[in-house]
Amino acid sequence: MTDKQSIKNWAIEDRPREKLMEKGEEALTNAELLAILIGSGTSKKSAVDLMSDILEACDGQLSQLSRMTIQELMSYHGIGEAKAITIKAAAEIGRRRAMESTVVRAQLKNAEDIYAIMHPIMQDLDHEEFWVLLLNNRAALIKKVRMSMGGITQTAVDVRQILRTALLANSTSIVVCHNHPSGSLNPSKDDVYLTECIKQAAQTMNIRLIDHVIITDGNYYSFADNGKI
Repeated sequence: MTDKQSIKNWAIEDRPREKLMEKGEEALTNAELLAILIGSGTSKKSAVDLMSDILEACDGQLSQLSRMTIQELMSYHGIGEAKAITIKAAAEIGRRRAMESTVVRAQLKNAEDIYAIMHPIMQDLDHEEFWVLLLNNRAALIKKVRMSMGGITQTAVDVRQILRTALLANSTSIVVCHNHPSGSLNPSKDDVYLTECIKQAAQTMNIRLIDHVIITDGNYYSFADNGKI
């Protein structure tokens, strides 16, 4: 590295590690935090500059960075396998921490509560997944179960299996949800048809379908809030 590019030759207050020690982690930019993880840059770019370039390609969004594959990260000069794995591991730690923060939400009172639980699971998926949330008679979450992966249709999602799962858990009400990786919040015809099938089948078993929530990265669509359940 040149003297200008080497982090070691920066003013002490501008070095990521020293800055964190003196001012706390909140004072660091995303690029600076990521630079601490990867440790070094290239002969032409500091670790901070390198991570700034990668973040710029992700529109500055950590959520987009977490969706990058190891191979995509390694396409940047200066990011080898070890650094790419470190970045992916950090992203997964962040995702798991977000999931832990929703455990205290014992009761699901509305679609916002459902989104808070399911968004950390679904935010980085590049494919559709369909989940059922099993609730007791106080609308408290018993557990959440992934029912299918891939396109959401009546064929892909077995309504009988959903009800079997609910009955085995002694669940009196359920919520179903799936993600739209495209970012579209509009329910498809298959989404609407499947929702009605689940609702009618659940009623025959004295189980209430409370809502069907479509999750995107940053927003949600609730069938219940829109009067479709």
